[in-house]
Amino acid sequence: MPLVLNEEQRILKDSARDFLVANAPVEALRKLRDEKDELGYDSAIWQQMVELGWTAITVPEAYEGLDFGFMGLGAIATEMGHTLTASPLFATCVLGASLIELQGTEEQKNDYLPLVASGQITLAAAIEEANHHAPTAIGTTATLAGEQFILNGKKTFVLDGHSADKLIVLARTSGDHSDKQGLSLFLVDGKTSGVSIERTQMFDSRNAANITLTDVKLDKTALIGESDNAFEALDETLDRGRAILAAEMLGGCLEMFQRTCEYLKEREQFGVKIGTFQALKHRASKMFIEIELCKSAVLGALNAIDEKAENRAELVSLAKAKLNDTYTLVTNEATQMHGGIGVTDELDVGLFLKRARVLGQLLGSSSFHRDRFATIKGF
Repeated sequence: MPLVLNEEQRILKDSARDFLVANAPVEALRKLRDEKDELGYDSAIWQQMVELGWTAITVPEAYEGLDFGFMGLGAIATEMGHTLTASPLFATCVLGASLIELQGTEEQKNDYLPLVASGQITLAAAIEEANHHAPTAIGTTATLAGEQFILNGKKTFVLDGHSADKLIVLARTSGDHSDKQGLSLFLVDGKTSGVSIERTQMFDSRNAANITLTDVKLDKTALIGESDNAFEALDETLDRGRAILAAEMLGGCLEMFQRTCEYLKEREQFGVKIGTFQALKHRASKMFIEIELCKSAVLGALNAIDEKAENRAELVSLAKAKLNDTYTLVTNEATQMHGGIGVTDELDVGLFLKRARVLGQLLGSSSFHRDRFATIKGF
């Protein structure tokens, strides 16, 4: 299993870095936050991402994509973690497109995946319902009545749900609450009668939405693939998402570590640079070691996704748990080492700390993934 990027992936990573530093630095997120932007991301920058081909990277060639793999998209996600770039790339191209690719019929794939690849449509996956990540704890119901399905239920923490062109809703068509069997996916237009979308601005200045479905009537064609058997597609999609989130967190860790080291070399106390203090050297060394371990964990997870490795689930959970912990560690240390100014809005440290807290819960906390890893291993 290669734990390094190949030449093409390195070129993609470098070009992504140059683009994001020039067009979407952290200041861009501040602007979106301060202006309370209705969309939540810069549509001009999003269009540039589309033109760069980022939306087509993981879409198979058969559906007008580049089929460049998740190692490639992970390289971009890492650079986006450096700059805290806000965009619908994750919700649309990782979660939404994967659910259609893995669960949809051939007709549905031909209808929607080319639109994703060309940036003509944005998607949002309406999965979560609990306070914590629990992908099978689904109370939303889809009842077949004649030639229609009727959906009822509530969804929380739907990333970019308020701005997406289409929602992909996970609902229960049979079975008991928390059963893996009996889950189905539906493609829903946000403007459909009975769909209520409430935007929630997260404290990391990103978009999410609470969605209420009240007697939403859908034609049978809205069902993605077959009824009752969406779990496998859901599980693989979530693992793709977790691997990409781990890659983004790695970028945030690297950025915070670099900024903290620069500050340690500049800040003086008692007439000397604080970076010469042994205790701070030890803490910086601890961060460095943990980040180096994270690099291997992230690449291992991304490669396992691309290679469809049998142990990809455990490698993904390992990476997500490791990055959850390390991003929290690095942002905590960055805040403390910057001293009093580290907790003010004057510096960007607080923005990274907030992002770390949200990503640490998104698609599974460390506790969730340690338990999942242990279950997979038979403990």
